[in-house]
Amino acid sequence: MLPFSVSLTTGDSPFRQIVFAATRAVVSGEMPAGEPFPSVRELSQALKINPNTAHKVVAELVRVGLLEVLPGVGTVVSSSWRATDDERGMLLGEEIERLVVEARRLGLSHDEVAGAVERWWTTLFGPADRPAPRP
Repeated sequence: MLPFSVSLTTGDSPFRQIVFAATRAVVSGEMPAGEPFPSVRELSQALKINPNTAHKVVAELVRVGLLEVLPGVGTVVSSSWRATDDERGMLLGEEIERLVVEARRLGLSHDEVAGAVERWWTTLFGPADRPAPRP
C-alpha cells in the first residue's frame, strides 16, 4: 500500500500525476519527514506502471529535494525540505482553475466567488485571520 493516494487518469503522463500526488502528500504533511518512500518495485507494482517510470518518479523527487536516499535505510521523505508558500499554492492550481471556470460558467462575479470561499473557510476552519497550521 502506498503512503499517498493517486488515481491515474488519461490525458496526463503517469510520471507527472505520481510526482504531483507524492509532492502533495509531503507538502500537506500526509507523509512526514523521515517516512519511508516506496521502492521503485513497490511503486511499479502498486500503480501498475513501468519500472522505468517508477524509477524516474523517485529520481525526480530526489532531484527536487523531497526525498533523500539514506545508505542502509532506503529512500525517505527529506527532513531538510520545506515547501514555500508558492509551492503550496501551486498544488491548488488545478482545483482553483476548475473553481474559477465553473464560477464563470455560472455567471458569478469575483466578489461572489471570494465571498463563497470565505464563508466555506469560516465554516470549516473558523475566521480566516488565524494562520493555517504548517506541516
